[in-house]
Amino acid sequence: MFENLSSRLDGVFKKLKGQGKLTEKNIEEGLKEVRMALLEADVHYRVAKEFIAQVKGRALGQEVLKSLTPGQQIIKIVNDELTALMGQENQELSLEGPHPIPIMLVGLQGSGKTTSAGKLSIYLRKNGKNPYLVPADVYRPAAIEQLQKLGSQLSVPVYPSKTDADPVEICLAARAEAVKEGCDVMLIDTAGRLHIDEELMGELIRIRDKLKPADILLVADAMTGQDAVNIAKSFDDTLDIGGVILTKMDGDARGGAALSIKSVTGKPIKFMGVGEKLSELEPFHPDRLASSILGMGDVLTLIEKAQSAVDEEKAADLEKKLRKNQFTLEDFRDQMVQVRKMGPLEDLLGMIPGFNKMKQMKNFQVDERELVRIEAIINSMTLQERRNHTILNGSRRQRIAKGSGTTVQDVNRLLKNYKQSMKLVQKFTKGGMKGLGKGMPF
Repeated sequence: MFENLSSRLDGVFKKLKGQGKLTEKNIEEGLKEVRMALLEADVHYRVAKEFIAQVKGRALGQEVLKSLTPGQQIIKIVNDELTALMGQENQELSLEGPHPIPIMLVGLQGSGKTTSAGKLSIYLRKNGKNPYLVPADVYRPAAIEQLQKLGSQLSVPVYPSKTDADPVEICLAARAEAVKEGCDVMLIDTAGRLHIDEELMGELIRIRDKLKPADILLVADAMTGQDAVNIAKSFDDTLDIGGVILTKMDGDARGGAALSIKSVTGKPIKFMGVGEKLSELEPFHPDRLASSILGMGDVLTLIEKAQSAVDEEKAADLEKKLRKNQFTLEDFRDQMVQVRKMGPLEDLLGMIPGFNKMKQMKNFQVDERELVRIEAIINSMTLQERRNHTILNGSRRQRIAKGSGTTVQDVNRLLKNYKQSMKLVQKFTKGGMKGLGKGMPF
């Protein structure tokens, strides 16, 4: 989402670092370009103006002009101010009050409320909660059906709402059912409209006043840019929302909504949807996103993804195998499967500091189909072949290629890559690198 902005900022910082010594004039010239980059990224004009004023005030102070590395100091200031702009730190979901705790999801039609309800139920369950889904959009039977399907898919109970019932009565009845089910959080998927109107807001106010939710989350589509910011302000003025779930953050929008919402509404972005899968909802961390925009990577999120994907017992077993040089093709496949659970490889690589700035990586693309081919090839081997690659002669390779729908060249390439990986592992283990393979898929 932030590729263009990152590229523009990188160009500005390269110029500033190339100056050696910075003056008030070249700082101001650089900040003009930063302001243009923000406006092109669809950041609210007032937010961009205030941001530049903040950066300029610090940049013209002693910490930059007298610094031995003024260019780096400018980057640090921009990073600090970007983080502050988006809310400084992650704001958690409010879960205070008697059980079942009501959480309202509000927003316009098509913003992704229903899918976000399913995603949020996964997040809550991972954090030890027992969610209950409540379809309160009686105007769209498809919305009720969609939430029921999601609930069935996720094994999360769903209240059997009817389209001829009053939304407030549905929520009150659902609360009683949630108690019977032993659930501690109610996720209420409210109705949306194509635009904000008095009838919609009146209904949401009635639900809020009766249910007294611990949190009201606006679900907004990041692809709509400044419209998302205006929508957030309208909903907040009426309902006093607790925060925002920004969906479609994996799209090709310019990112202005993410950088503007907190400053305009005063309310934080609490979660962001980073893909279509139900597992692809992440807490919003302003500091990590700022680092990512400035090409510094996002190592903390990468580690968290690894920790959620890795089986600790398997990781410990893998470490022993690596030390004893017993890492087989079977292990190779299993580790690749765990890495794929973490998300698209391009996204993971983008979290590595400096990766996107490397010239040879500018047009780098990961072919996920290659990973599927590798898995198919290894699965077409016998158990003996997977555990002892040295027996793979010509006829065996032909059989494996035929069984996996690939070519002998594909099989040969996999074996070559596997052997190169083994050589690398041996170098690390001989060098005494402790804990290789522990806590991180190889």
